Amino acid sequence: MLRQVDQLRGDLQEYGGGLRGHLHVFANTTAVTDFLPEILSSYLAANPRVNVDLQEKPNAEIARGVLDGRADIGIVAGQVDTLGLQCIHFSTDHLVLATAQDHRFARRRAIAFADTLGEDHVGMHHGSTLQTFLAQVTERLGKPLKLRIQLSSFDAMCRMVGAGVGVGIVPESAARRNRTSMRLALVELADTWRVRERYILVRDQSRLPAYALDLIETLRRHYQKNNA
Repeated sequence: MLRQVDQLRGDLQEYGGGLRGHLHVFANTTAVTDFLPEILSSYLAANPRVNVDLQEKPNAEIARGVLDGRADIGIVAGQVDTLGLQCIHFSTDHLVLATAQDHRFARRRAIAFADTLGEDHVGMHHGSTLQTFLAQVTERLGKPLKLRIQLSSFDAMCRMVGAGVGVGIVPESAARRNRTSMRLALVELADTWRVRERYILVRDQSRLPAYALDLIETLRRHYQKNNA
């Protein structure tokens, strides 16, 4: 409660300085590093009197943050306990195995994640949503993930994979963006968890201010346009 009062006090001070609103957004690694920078840049240009506080969080922490009021909007992917929050679906992505073009897996049409665990892997930084999820998968499989290097962005991961440092599990959107420039091969994962549904989480959409609803609509329009 005290945290929310302090947050409200800070927001009111900003209103006095001419701001119309301040959005607190919790999002997973893929959102923060892959697609939100492009979407938020256009949103902020269209809403010059709105500020956004964007924080990268694990999926479970995102849902808790929206539920307890630390975040106005949460962005998650995959299987998440949404804690009774309202969920707005806005896109679907897939995880793929990225390899260098001369890697022995490069000509495979599909591969099970378990069959990649004998290889050196390039991963995201410790605590990232994707790396935490893959650690849970390897724990269930009873096999370790041989991480050669951990990085802070999918573009950096793709660069290391293309250079032959190891293979990597990345969102298909990031892999396709870097496929040509970094000489990657993309191999479909046979695991069912490769499909990642993306959701916006809110406590009550009907009670959100107009500028928050505008961000939600901006996200939805972005993917409707790209999928058209």
